Amino acid sequence: MPALSADLVAAIKKSVSDGFDQQLAYTQKLIRFGGQRGEETEVQNFVFEQFAERGYDPVKFDMDEQVLSQHIGAGRFSATHSHAPIVVGTHKPKAQHAEGKSLILNGHIDVVPLGPVDMWKDEPYSARIEGDKLYGRGSGDMRSGHAANIWALDALKRIGLQPASEVILQSVVEEESTGNGTLMTHLKGYKADAVLIPEPVQEQLVRANVGVLWFQIEVRGRPVHVRAMGTGVNAIDASWKVVGALRELEAEWNDRHVSAQYFENEKHPLNLNVAIVNAGDWASSVPAWCRIDCRIAIVPGVKAKAAAEEIEKKVADYSRNDPYLSEYPPRVIWNGFYSEGYVLEPGSEAENLLRQAHKEATGQELTYQTSTAYLDARVHSLYDKIPALVYGPISGDIHGFDEWVSIESVKRVTVAMALFIAEWCGVEKI
Repeated sequence: MPALSADLVAAIKKSVSDGFDQQLAYTQKLIRFGGQRGEETEVQNFVFEQFAERGYDPVKFDMDEQVLSQHIGAGRFSATHSHAPIVVGTHKPKAQHAEGKSLILNGHIDVVPLGPVDMWKDEPYSARIEGDKLYGRGSGDMRSGHAANIWALDALKRIGLQPASEVILQSVVEEESTGNGTLMTHLKGYKADAVLIPEPVQEQLVRANVGVLWFQIEVRGRPVHVRAMGTGVNAIDASWKVVGALRELEAEWNDRHVSAQYFENEKHPLNLNVAIVNAGDWASSVPAWCRIDCRIAIVPGVKAKAAAEEIEKKVADYSRNDPYLSEYPPRVIWNGFYSEGYVLEPGSEAENLLRQAHKEATGQELTYQTSTAYLDARVHSLYDKIPALVYGPISGDIHGFDEWVSIESVKRVTVAMALFIAEWCGVEKI
């Protein structure tokens, strides 16, 4: 396929710029919908309407727990799993036999919890603009990228063009907790020659990504009145002993995988996070139960099942040597991510075209990163066996207070995306 002409490159850049005020307002609207886990139906209905208005013939479908549970990469369902629909729209080219290559544009609409709202400078879903920063939960991760998927296509449409091959737009939930949304699109049969996911990765391309496991440790104690504390067993104290054993495993994994490909420069890529603690019933009773929620990462090539078995064995081995826990062993409960990592092998045509598009949009060479956070691209990389390009805007404080995304970076990334789509998919007149 011939390279884009200088005139077409200039026209696409101008088109993105001409529509950017509307794109920014659209992104603000997405942020203001809010929607914590399980509350994404309203914003997904809005996305459905936006796809429909653009002629993408959208469909909605639910998570199928039975079907998902049979797939090796499915996250575990729990009481908090979202039941919001997945929304998929499809652009079809005019030509029956498209000249270009097909593409998935994937974005997750779910966001993480807010934490104490009084620690935010402003209302968390304010979508406030201050200088170059657009603030709000989800501004970076990843409603700005979600919007860019649509607006990169809109930029082509404004100059009378559309992709000359199929483009599948995916709006998913559960990216932040199980990965089941994107996996469900895979199980529904949506396929393409490449995928682009504009996560907030600082205008870099992700070369390698960890897998992630979520689990709970449930420990039972022996409740007594605090006046006789020495005769009981405090479940909270006992749970921290189990965490200590897991910290040993965390250190073992980091030592074991210090030379894993693309992780050589990561000082501590495999982080165990003790994230939620629930315990006890009464301040004057020694607590009879404690449940802790944990997250840990694994390097590409390590099977989720093998890692899970190591965790279960570590907990069992520790408990076997504890006088109380040997009688009342803790339970390990898998309640979310059960995913493996991936590597984007260098040299694909898709990567080369994105590199060119990035340089046209930014004037800079494309650089790379190893991601130690979960990414839905693992579905496309591991199970579709296609180039999975994670590339998106500069942002800060994602998952923290006062999350923000750089407005100028969103514009640059949208230009790069539009150029990439035109090159990868080809273009035809509307």
